[in-house]
Amino acid sequence: MAVFGIAKLLLAGAVAASTFGIGPAWTEEKFDLSPDTSNRLRADKNEAAIKAIAPDFKFVSPGKFTVAINPWDPPIATYATDSKTVVGADPDIASLLADSLGLELEVVAVAWADWPLGVSSGKYDAVISNVTVTEERKENFDFSTYRKDVLGFFVKADSPITSIKEPKDVAGLKVITGAGTNQEKIILEWDRQNVAAGLKPIEVQYYDDRAASDLALQSGRADVEFNPNATRAYAASIKNDTKVVGIVSGGWPLTAEIAVTTRKGAGLADAITIAINDLIKNGKYSEVLKRWSVTDEAVDASQTNPPGLPKSGS
Repeated sequence: MAVFGIAKLLLAGAVAASTFGIGPAWTEEKFDLSPDTSNRLRADKNEAAIKAIAPDFKFVSPGKFTVAINPWDPPIATYATDSKTVVGADPDIASLLADSLGLELEVVAVAWADWPLGVSSGKYDAVISNVTVTEERKENFDFSTYRKDVLGFFVKADSPITSIKEPKDVAGLKVITGAGTNQEKIILEWDRQNVAAGLKPIEVQYYDDRAASDLALQSGRADVEFNPNATRAYAASIKNDTKVVGIVSGGWPLTAEIAVTTRKGAGLADAITIAINDLIKNGKYSEVLKRWSVTDEAVDASQTNPPGLPKSGS
């Protein structure tokens, strides 16, 4: 199996880590990436959620819900056309939650590697940034689920590949994925199974530049890209040069979910779960997901600290 150009990304264990943005020049043609967030969907105060906040919980800034978000790729989160305002599905969810808790939203753009320490130390009230629930993370954080963790297989629009559902479907193919991510773990396990079954190995490719990755796929140097479905589907809907040929859970063979993440035992998770479930019930949750083309990742209900992906080796 040939492996080259490994990006040294600080993204270990994070399905959130795709690769790289498609950029506002593409997205603003079809989606609103204006820095004017006055048109964000708003929610009413949720008294039940507010009452569920632990009496001793102190918000980072009084009257504000301080949320860390990594603006890594649309539609989940990216920079607006002013290159500083963070917009996308996660910021919109954060806004609805702030309203539900009777607070003003304060978004802090952070690098993916920085959120764990920031939440643990009380620098942020929460992180809403495509974080997958895992048993290891549950040792230090509480979770309130709000989206399914879904990965997608994308090929060139005119590719003869029409379906990828299981390991044998990628045998012998050149597959782009993100280094240090859940999708890499999955594709390497699929490759291990294929080789053990006497099938051709996968050639895994890593790129640290979105343009280089796109060029590899369009030129035929790569056959497939395997990364978070939301971001790649968003790009496909704009550029029309790729198509999805398969999706799997980010926790394959288990089901994985994305969650609002708070400090362990802080006393905020139940309140957030109540708020999310009310937003699901009143339809505002689905409106946000529809706006950002991620309706396929909707959950039926939010849960506090559900079973997460197991620790390595367990």
